[in-house]
Amino acid sequence: MKHLWTAPCLVLAGLLLTPCAFAQYHVGDHVELGVYGQYFRWHQEGDLGLAGVGGRISVNLTSNLQLEGETGYDFSQAFVEGFSAPGSGGTVSFSSRTNLRRVDGLFGPKLETNSGPVRLFVTAKGGAMAFLFDPRPATFNTYTSTLQDLRASDLVATLYPGGGVEAFFGPIGLRLDVGDEIYFSDGARNNLRITFGPSIRF
Repeated sequence: MKHLWTAPCLVLAGLLLTPCAFAQYHVGDHVELGVYGQYFRWHQEGDLGLAGVGGRISVNLTSNLQLEGETGYDFSQAFVEGFSAPGSGGTVSFSSRTNLRRVDGLFGPKLETNSGPVRLFVTAKGGAMAFLFDPRPATFNTYTSTLQDLRASDLVATLYPGGGVEAFFGPIGLRLDVGDEIYFSDGARNNLRITFGPSIRF
């Protein structure tokens, strides 16, 4: 009779312990997927501001260390220029588009302060970026042809030291990054980069 209860007890114990094992696994091992809007301040061209979108994936090595890869695409921007003729007392301004697009890809470690719902982090990533001129409107086809043209473009190496904060409400979170995306073309050129957006971890 004792043997009849052995199998149900083992199954019940397994069912009770499975959530604990699952929770323990996710404390240190999880994946994060995120999308973001980004702002890139290009200091070499009259402090031109570029805006775009991107996506990233992060994989935990430990509860405080992740490996992360991301890529972003900045759209062409409109800008306004003005000038005044001496002695006229008036100003003439006109708007135009830069037709400038920027694509970048970065990969590297991300070190977090803790495994709680709010985390501070620092990161140092390397990668490449390309600046492209394209008068066509920004569409999915434009983006894919831009990626295909990267092989014919001048890619430059980049280094991105940065940091930020992320807050999670269950599996859904918000993340803010601020850093200096340095590209190397006739020396190191510093540029402010800010990203913000949602992410999900599992």
